[in-house]
Amino acid sequence: METTQPLTLLGGLSAAQFMRRHWQKKPLLVRQAVPAMRPPIARAALFDLAARDEVESRLIRHGPKGWTLRHGPLPRRSLPPGTQPGWTLLVQGADTHDENVHALLRQFRFLPDARLDDLMISYASDGGGVGAHFDSYDVFLLQASGRRRWSIGRQRDLTLQQGVPLKILERFVPEETFVLEPGDMLYLPPRYAHDGVAVGGDCMTCSIGLRAPAAGELAADLLARIAEAQADELDGTERKASARYRDPDQPAVGAPGAIPQALQLFARGAVLAGLRDPDAIDRALGESMTEPKSKVWFEGGNGGDVTGGVMLDRRSRMLYDARHLYINGESFRAGGRDATLMRRLADQRALSSRELARASDDALALLEDWCEAGWLHAVA
Repeated sequence: METTQPLTLLGGLSAAQFMRRHWQKKPLLVRQAVPAMRPPIARAALFDLAARDEVESRLIRHGPKGWTLRHGPLPRRSLPPGTQPGWTLLVQGADTHDENVHALLRQFRFLPDARLDDLMISYASDGGGVGAHFDSYDVFLLQASGRRRWSIGRQRDLTLQQGVPLKILERFVPEETFVLEPGDMLYLPPRYAHDGVAVGGDCMTCSIGLRAPAAGELAADLLARIAEAQADELDGTERKASARYRDPDQPAVGAPGAIPQALQLFARGAVLAGLRDPDAIDRALGESMTEPKSKVWFEGGNGGDVTGGVMLDRRSRMLYDARHLYINGESFRAGGRDATLMRRLADQRALSSRELARASDDALALLEDWCEAGWLHAVA
């Protein structure tokens, strides 16, 4: 993607300028970021998504008795009428279920795919919202239909209200307020407090959220993956036996509650052994970053001739580093001309017949496997 050309999406800033001036630094309001904006998905289709088991959805209401939260699936009959004020429907990961929504998310690929999370759609009646809150990640708030009033502030007091099903700030102090019309967009850095309220109903907002893994959670996931990979490598009975803790010289003890020092040394060695491979952490990270979410699954394809061109399924996550390719939680060692080709697939999310003409038989066979798994599709 060209990073130095002015983008209407960013108010005339280039992607490079936006990243230097605003990214994780300060908000940006862009009027008509998407001129002549139309909702990427019809209201009825959005409601249909909310009713499906494999779609993450939530219904939030705010009335005289306070806040209520209901998780999906949400059949159409469970949604309040549009004339009833104070309710919001949230549909997470809409980009994995609708091609137009996915195309909208792709406009933000001046950011690394490893950081882009998903596109959530919020549909609200008049006065609907989710309360004043902050996110631990960057977010772009793009108004698709109707109007929404956003109040924002650099909140210092992050105390949350007690006894409510949502993470709502106890004492929100707004510093600025904007009313967004269709096509307007607001970017907010992490932990920037905001409160969005629908004005007049039929309000649809697209939230482009970023992934910001917590250090502890990421470390736990990577260590588990490294341990699993190490166990898979120990496929011989003799090697498995030699890798198990043994203590033939252990004496009888008078203090059975004390952990043997030999066991501590064995545990340290087991962890360090998994990290000796310089690629281990990078490989585990790539697999983690491309692991499909729990509600995402693929329908197996029928294979087909991939030499005419291929395109990644919108649900597929594909990344790469200097030595590996990663797709949907799996890693592949890659080098040479085939690696260049596969990296192009990750960047472009498609390959033409001309590009595939120089692919090796092994690369084509791998693409055919992915096609059968439903991870990509042959272009007819």
